[in-house]
Amino acid sequence: MSNVEEFRAEFRSWLRSHLTGEFAALRGRGGPGREHEAHAERLAWERHMAAEGWTCVGWPKEYGGRGATLEQQVAFHEEYALADAPARVGHIGEQLLGPTLIAFGTPEQRERFLPPIVAVEELWCQGYSEPDAGSDLANVRTRAERIDDAWVVTGQKIWTSQAHESDWCFVVARTEPSSTRHQGLSYLLVPLRRPGVDIRPIVQLTGTSEFNEVFFDGARTDAANVVGAPGEGWKVAMATLGFERGVSTLGQQVGFRRELEAVIALARRNGAATDPLIRDRIARAWIGLETIRFNALRMLGGVAAGAPGPEASIGKIFWATWHRELGELAMDVCGADGMLAAGEPYDLTDWQRLYLFSRSDTIYAGSNEIQRNIIAERVLGLPKEVRP
Repeated sequence: MSNVEEFRAEFRSWLRSHLTGEFAALRGRGGPGREHEAHAERLAWERHMAAEGWTCVGWPKEYGGRGATLEQQVAFHEEYALADAPARVGHIGEQLLGPTLIAFGTPEQRERFLPPIVAVEELWCQGYSEPDAGSDLANVRTRAERIDDAWVVTGQKIWTSQAHESDWCFVVARTEPSSTRHQGLSYLLVPLRRPGVDIRPIVQLTGTSEFNEVFFDGARTDAANVVGAPGEGWKVAMATLGFERGVSTLGQQVGFRRELEAVIALARRNGAATDPLIRDRIARAWIGLETIRFNALRMLGGVAAGAPGPEASIGKIFWATWHRELGELAMDVCGADGMLAAGEPYDLTDWQRLYLFSRSDTIYAGSNEIQRNIIAERVLGLPKEVRP
């Protein structure tokens, strides 16, 4: 048995024996559009994982991880999804900030921030997007000024996932007043449970509030909490986005496959599968899912090199569009029943929630339009789009 197979078998056995008792009811809870579900219970589960050494498995051992190989990390995420284990609450710290600090942080920053991520004692969110700087992130206007031993942050972030449940936020802010675009930005670690921070949940189409507005009005963070050199935050921020395209996407695809299989089962039960157009769309969805997996495996070469390159945008645009179309297919398979709420006042079915929330897939983590520009300019080498 190979090391990967042994690792996979060990984690599968652990999940089987631990996702029981008080944690058994958490199977399938949480996830996109359902992050409000059993948050406290999922946090307790993840802290249990930490106590057993099953968080941050891909991190080097000296930082609290298991030093798992790339193949072992893939096995971890696949087995977690196959077990229908609850959606992770600490994934932004574990998958985005942690690898960023390991790559760019100071020894002091790693010592301060990595252990609480491993133990799931501090939760993180990502402070990138603003009302006028969403896909065009270089248009950031949130500013930070160095005053004595602190950075003082003023501005607004929006679409900040799980900010209302988070303790810290990694914020891209403009620290050089005369700078424009990619220049003069810094990557700051900002505490949220302090004066000067106002978090306002945004009610979404699903009726839930995974996203938030975050207002900084003179919020302070220690001067040492800048990752990389001041003014070089763009490089650090782009590396974080690269880590976001990492191995966890393989686990995501297990969830996609489960959703597709459920759509097929529904089509068979209600007779929609007899419609040749529906059958054709189901076949295309199956082919698309296989393509997503093959492309993700190809992109792992970039992960092995340190972080995915711009080619990872191909994977993002493909899975986001595929998942949005799966939501549309699910509603068409439901037929007229898909127009009826499950209950008062706004109780949605799983299919309705899939349809509504998957509309955002092609926007968050880089909109389809921006991904196409990246592919055109950085992968295909086409002339850059004219910008004002």
